[in-house]
This record gives sequence, C-alpha cells and structure tokens, in this order.
Amino acid sequence: MNLIISTVKKEKRRIDYMLGKYRDILSRLPKGTISEKKVNGNTYCYLKYRDGKKVISKYIGKNDIESMREQIEKRHHVEAMIHFLTEEQKLAEKVLEGKL
Repeated sequence: MNLIISTVKKEKRRIDYMLGKYRDILSRLPKGTISEKKVNGNTYCYLKYRDGKKVISKYIGKNDIESMREQIEKRHHVEAMIHFLTEEQKLAEKVLEGKL
C-alpha cells in the first residue's frame, strides 16, 4: 500500500506542476473568438471577448489573422488540458485522503 501512496503523491506533484505551467501559458494567450465583418465588399476580422459585462472588439490586421487563429486554438487545447488535470488532481487528493 505504501508504494501506491508514494506513486499517487508523485503523480499529484506532477499534476500540480503541470497545472501551474498550463495556467502560465493560458495567461499569455488571447481569449475570445474571431468574428468577421463585411464592409463595402471588404472583410475585416475582429477579436471579440468579454471584460466583465462589456464585449470588447479589437481589429486584427490581415497579416495577424492566421497567427491569432492558431493562438486561440492553442488556448482551447490548454483549457481542455487544465480541465483534465484538475479532475485528475481531485482524484489524487481523494486517494491521499483515504476517501476512495
């Protein structure tokens, strides 16, 4: 039983470390979605996100659209990983508390 507890403790430390790294990455990635607006036959892209109750729209230049899409996609992936690791962390805590 001691080996199992030791392994779970190591796994929890790894999870805590990874959560910290992912949260750091998340803080540097843009939040929101990209929306397109057509004006006089031209398409303009905007990054839209919430800041409290306000919806903020920021223009994205033509050269930056693909990079912004990649960053938003990466943000979704990082958010999914944080969710998964949080669930794993809860499970490890239950095991260590003897509740499982």
